[in-house]
Amino acid sequence: MIFYLHGFNSSPQSRKAQQLKEYLEERGLGGRFACPSLPHWPDDAIRVVEHELRHRRGDTATHVGSSLGGYYATYVTERHGLRAVLINPAIDPHVGLRACLGQQHKYYSDETYELTGEHLRQWERQFVPHIHPERYLLLVETGDELLDYRVAVKRYRGAQQVVVQGGDHSFSSFPEQLPHILGFAGMS
Repeated sequence: MIFYLHGFNSSPQSRKAQQLKEYLEERGLGGRFACPSLPHWPDDAIRVVEHELRHRRGDTATHVGSSLGGYYATYVTERHGLRAVLINPAIDPHVGLRACLGQQHKYYSDETYELTGEHLRQWERQFVPHIHPERYLLLVETGDELLDYRVAVKRYRGAQQVVVQGGDHSFSSFPEQLPHILGFAGMS
């Protein structure tokens, strides 16, 4: 089972979520894909992910998390002993998103909300100081304009890592990585 966890202010309609879903469907694996819509409150987002895990008990789960979804994937992976593919992951949103406090608009809907200090506190509580690197496949592009890829490379030292020269935060080389993602998830 692959659970795709979208990034900050994104949704299951994101380009990468749709590409992964289509790729799995083309291989007859569409029933082994889930992409929950994550609420903006961090604690609620984790509850949604863990509900999905309980609902699909018995399936071997791999999370594929992009940006903030990578942060959530790390939390759930360490808590439940799973595996995760991280795409240009957020490392410390409780620090990095402080500059974004205030009114927010979700990309794929009309939903707006206020990003507050409570969001930052919830992300800080979710920070996992020590990880098991063997549980991760890290995919980063050096041209990420929002997050410094070197921070992720350092944090996930010892994990399988693919560092692509150039690119951007959206991880423009995502389609080329789909076979690697399925292989890591044990679905190739």
